[in-house]
Amino acid sequence: MKLAYVTVRYGPDIHGGAEQACRALAEHLAADGATVEVHTTCAADSVTWADELPSGTSLEAGVTVHRHASSAGRDRSFEDVSASVLAAPALATPEAQERWLELQGPVCPDAVTAAADAGADLVVATPYLYWPTVAVVRRLGRRVVLHPAAHDEAPIRLPVFRSVFASAGGLAFYTDGERRLVERLWPELAAAPQLLCGLGVDPGSAAGADPQAFRRAAGIGDRPYLLCLGRVDDGKGTRLLDRFFRAYTRRRPGGPALVFAGPVVHPPDPHPDVLVTGPLSETDKWGALAGAEVVVNPSVNESFSLVVLEAWVAGRPVLVNARCPATAEHARRSHGGLAFADYATFETALDRILADRPLAHALGAAGHAYVERTFAWEIVTSRYRRWLERLADARPTGRPLAG
Repeated sequence: MKLAYVTVRYGPDIHGGAEQACRALAEHLAADGATVEVHTTCAADSVTWADELPSGTSLEAGVTVHRHASSAGRDRSFEDVSASVLAAPALATPEAQERWLELQGPVCPDAVTAAADAGADLVVATPYLYWPTVAVVRRLGRRVVLHPAAHDEAPIRLPVFRSVFASAGGLAFYTDGERRLVERLWPELAAAPQLLCGLGVDPGSAAGADPQAFRRAAGIGDRPYLLCLGRVDDGKGTRLLDRFFRAYTRRRPGGPALVFAGPVVHPPDPHPDVLVTGPLSETDKWGALAGAEVVVNPSVNESFSLVVLEAWVAGRPVLVNARCPATAEHARRSHGGLAFADYATFETALDRILADRPLAHALGAAGHAYVERTFAWEIVTSRYRRWLERLADARPTGRPLAG
């Protein structure tokens, strides 16, 4: 089986959730014997989409990666245009939507053309939000499998995306919450070929994690700490978490520190109990997870959240935003974490986890068991590949394909 992925950024140093998911799936399919190539841009920065990486072809972890120069990155006028268009997305004219897509960037026709000419059984595009995905679905239609990585956000209500989702040959979702969001927006897509794919995690990844090495490197000392792992970005809920945590420290002085670990887009204001480490190596990441009292994901805009699963691999409880269908679903199904809807529920949940060691241990253990039975890589890769093979076999004959 030959697959061609189209995505906006690709590589081990790319921290976007959809891009990380794409790379993980591509690498595991390649390891399982599929022929996998990726067509992407030369961008590393999701704000500018500027060409930073060299164009050309390389072999990366068994995947043939083609990087193509973009004809345009993000236009300086995009934020102002976007605010106007997304004020009432359902009412945006076709012309306004096309302009929004082009100004947002990256515009990379060469990646789309190369994927179309690759001779792949299927082309897989992700995430839904950007020009390359829209362009490849428009060009290839039913040959495309769409991994939307959808959130409940204003852009998904632009009418252009209804046609993009409907035109794809199959929809692969990371969580049931993502699937239900899409079907709530467009009920007719319930009949489309679809898979609840998920992502995989190696349950043994935390073996050998060294929390003390991370503490020394980050300057935490012996203090207990909460960990927020991922991009430090208002859009990921970090400002909300920072505000709630500062209120918590005023009401509970002498409590834990809060560690933000990841690329910094919107740094928090200085505070003696708030530490910002920047991006972590894999070794330090697992040390940080293993040493945390609780791992907090405050984001509403998650389609899966690998960080939550990694916390459970390390045996740690999680605290998630109840307004995020994906992470709230994980917490509910696993019994591995608690959810907060406002400051009062944040304080109550955090008090419970910090004060009750047996509860914290039980949450972490339940989460670890959930990962082992549902998201071990061999389980994810097997169900994903079987579905893709059935979809590829059914596509040329037009036979219906069950979800």
